[in-house]
Amino acid sequence: MGVERNNPTIRAIGTATPQSRFTQEEAFQLSGYTDDRVRGIFLNSGIDHRHFYIKGDPNRFEDSDQLNDRFLKGAMNTGCRAIRDCMEKAGMSVQDIDLLVVCTSTGYVCPDIGTRLIGHMGFRRDVQRASIVGLGCAGAIPSLQRACDFVRARPGSVALTLTVEICSACYYVDNTVETIVGNAICADGAAAVLLTTDDSPKYPYPAIVDFQSFLDPAQLDQVGFDRRQGKLRIVLSNEVRNLAAPLLQNAIEAMLPRHSLTAADIRFWVAHPGGRKVLDNVQKHLKLTDGQTQFSRHVLRNYGNMSSPTVVFVLDDVAGRGNPQPGDWGIMSALGPGMAAEVCLLKW
Repeated sequence: MGVERNNPTIRAIGTATPQSRFTQEEAFQLSGYTDDRVRGIFLNSGIDHRHFYIKGDPNRFEDSDQLNDRFLKGAMNTGCRAIRDCMEKAGMSVQDIDLLVVCTSTGYVCPDIGTRLIGHMGFRRDVQRASIVGLGCAGAIPSLQRACDFVRARPGSVALTLTVEICSACYYVDNTVETIVGNAICADGAAAVLLTTDDSPKYPYPAIVDFQSFLDPAQLDQVGFDRRQGKLRIVLSNEVRNLAAPLLQNAIEAMLPRHSLTAADIRFWVAHPGGRKVLDNVQKHLKLTDGQTQFSRHVLRNYGNMSSPTVVFVLDDVAGRGNPQPGDWGIMSALGPGMAAEVCLLKW
């Protein structure tokens, strides 16, 4: 099945991370933990480096107001740089954008991040906005779906999706395994994706053909955030590693038959690396090769889990190092609160 002319195509991807970069040993030393068992979790995570938006000396004792202020400053700084990177690669201006979709889960501000960026970066006064909040690591894919719907309905229009997370602004220390694992893998970053339906060449980026969700509300409490002492605390149950792959398989098996495809037709598996063990189980369950998960592991190793932007970093890595060819199929997948599997079908 060929790519229809009105399928939205990715024109460019821009990424950004905060300047402060830490090894896992450095992150452990800053974490407030002292137990060697916790140190082992940090060092056996499949992560070498993470970026945090920190100004001055790290402060483990920030109150909720200070944390949310750091979220706002970090999201504006990192998100702005991701958008600029994207627009420069596309050879376009923010004045060309008709819809701005901003996805985040690691802080709350009103006006939202998107509205603040519009004035700060000089978007048009009539640009449309959408704010996607609370979808965690899976948020990039529903955000892209919103942008795709927009450009499909308005041929010739341009949509920009920004995923931006300052996970370090959700830092809460306790001795539960789920909190320790979250603190050991989560990081800060942003990714911007520019979508159009025009016919100009987009190589090495693909068209977006279809989307599929699969939710299991019975697992609602397995992943997300709760509040402790006014602070956001990550919820990342050990069960996620076992639940992820079957949920993703349900979504994939619902989507592929619509396009007369099977898993064997998929060359690129753009999987969100939620953590080393989650990715191991997804690879085993979906019968993927080491080569098919190499891009996800590369992003995890160099950036950690940045929540919603991470899978976009993986797609950008595929485009840059994977040598995609016209006609190649791909599946982008992520898991997040809900508990929800989100997948989309790509074609170069």
